[in-house]
Amino acid sequence: MRPSGARIKSPHQLIAESGADLEGHGLKRTMGLFQLVCFGIGAVVGTGIFVGLSDSVAEAGPAVVLSFLLAAITCVFTAFSFAELGSAIPVSGSSYSFAYATLGERIAFLVGWCLLLEYGVAVSAVAVGWSQYVNELLNSLFGWQLPAALSAGPGDGGVINLPAVLVVMMAAMLLVRGVRESAGATTAMAVLKIAILIVFCVIAFTAYEHGNLTPFVSHGAGGVTAGASLAFFSYIGFDAITTAGEEVRNPRRNVPIAIMVCIGLVTLLYCAVALAAIGALGPEAVGHRPAALSIVVDQVTDSTVGGGIIAFGAVVAIASVVLATLYGQTRILMSMSRDGLVPRVFERVSPRTSTPVANTWIVAVVFAVLAAFSSLERVVNLTTIGTLAIMVVVNIVVIVLRRRNPEVTGSFRVPLYPLSPILGIAFCVYLMYGTGWVTWVQFAGFLIVGVAVYALYGRRHSRLAAVDEP
Repeated sequence: MRPSGARIKSPHQLIAESGADLEGHGLKRTMGLFQLVCFGIGAVVGTGIFVGLSDSVAEAGPAVVLSFLLAAITCVFTAFSFAELGSAIPVSGSSYSFAYATLGERIAFLVGWCLLLEYGVAVSAVAVGWSQYVNELLNSLFGWQLPAALSAGPGDGGVINLPAVLVVMMAAMLLVRGVRESAGATTAMAVLKIAILIVFCVIAFTAYEHGNLTPFVSHGAGGVTAGASLAFFSYIGFDAITTAGEEVRNPRRNVPIAIMVCIGLVTLLYCAVALAAIGALGPEAVGHRPAALSIVVDQVTDSTVGGGIIAFGAVVAIASVVLATLYGQTRILMSMSRDGLVPRVFERVSPRTSTPVANTWIVAVVFAVLAAFSSLERVVNLTTIGTLAIMVVVNIVVIVLRRRNPEVTGSFRVPLYPLSPILGIAFCVYLMYGTGWVTWVQFAGFLIVGVAVYALYGRRHSRLAAVDEP
């Protein structure tokens, strides 16, 4: 029997098992290109810009625009790699499956373990941000808010965050109904939140003052890097597009196009929002201010009506991130379950709805509990470093796949190869450095637990191991 690290599931085997060019393992191909782009935007635009912008501004000052661009450049290089892999191996496992096809089972499991961190903890973090804007909306509409004891976890001065639990469970209810319904809801919410952010920019630019952006690099290059590490959280989720590989029509064409369109639109939107917010009130008024966009509009318009509209947009935007991220998490677990690395309950697909119902509810309950008692600030950096580590692996996978399986190709090829994936690795490592040593220690501990879980369960239950046995 081969050592677990040497167990590789070939790209051809992955594609054949998933039915990547047909119907995907009990899943139905219902998503077109427009829906897939909206799904990507739905997974990305949310807490990072509506809530996290204030923390990035506090680190970088007006140069937060450079922070967003630095984070975007990091994403673009890696997005090229995701696009090539998503086109060549259009399966639902995303970077987990890509690693399994090139780097072996042990690395693939750790990538899947990090994906649990990226998608799962991100669901909890985003849900916490949703709760903040629910209170802002209630204040705008009715002049009252939920008590802190019921709208924040213990780390934020409360007891339990009930709105965060509610949004996770609502997302799960929609997901188990079917992909068509979920995609339709995500599309509608994506269009709405883009419109809300455009409205914000129009309002905020009416109060724009150039002096609010000077000095531009007020916190130095270190501030820009620290701001980029935080701003990167605003881009987490674009890779969720590749988790839909088995539920997208013509995935070899639509997956890479959707990834690139999503990154481009989101970057333009983020830079415009940051310039508008700081130009209107200055970095001091925006930094460390939860629900900062609503505050900006309230002060510019001298009314709570505009801020209420922004809060409503944020509630919708962040809810769509929970929906899309929860979807991605369940598809990752489905792929790992097919390989025997996690229990088989996660791969079961309902014949009535063509969705992994038990998988969805298990994931929803676990992360609703986390959202109920967690603090947003405590998980952002950990989620960021885990995601960046995954992106490093994805860039390595492109290089390995080109050398080992040159016949496996799709409709998209990484430009400027091999410079592009090498730069992707370099930028990811640079941003990982900016998360701080405490985050590195936490991440190391997380990986050690992952290694233990693989050794005690995954390695023994691997279906490839069963095949290898004489």
